[in-house]
Amino acid sequence: MPPLQDGICALKYRNVYGLAAPLAALMIRALPQEIDADVLVPVPLHPSRLRTREFNQSLLIADRLGRHMNRPVSSIDLIRVAATEPQTSLTRPQRLRNLRRAFVVGNAEPFVGRRVLLIDDVFTTGTTLNECAKTLRTAGAASVWALTLARTIDSSLVPDRMVAARAPFAHMGR
Repeated sequence: MPPLQDGICALKYRNVYGLAAPLAALMIRALPQEIDADVLVPVPLHPSRLRTREFNQSLLIADRLGRHMNRPVSSIDLIRVAATEPQTSLTRPQRLRNLRRAFVVGNAEPFVGRRVLLIDDVFTTGTTLNECAKTLRTAGAASVWALTLARTIDSSLVPDRMVAARAPFAHMGR
């Protein structure tokens, strides 16, 4: 498993909280110059998943980014109201349907007329970020950007030469 993937999984599934700081530092180093948000919003977990996991990895990362950018982090105003299946267990078409109407804004005041930066750990299909962004825009956000630590790549999009370069050779010159 590549180191970044292993680090994200260790934070997210093995409760290695100490990785939040170095993973956030990677995001800080790669922050695009043009990002200028008024408020940062971590993608929320449903309360049942939060109880099981006991923390929100996106909040841990957003907290560090907010301190670096000197911007507030709104962690209670965007709410996940649907206890959906984990996106990692679903096919792409299922992922696209899974999160419809899964988010609501409890208090729109922090978002009205403001530039919002959504923070999540991994971008796969973009469904989670898209649903959050639609909800925030409906609540009055002027604009919504998204920033993730990593992005998954569909293996069908990887050029064959890259796959071949990583494939172990069954035999060499025999």
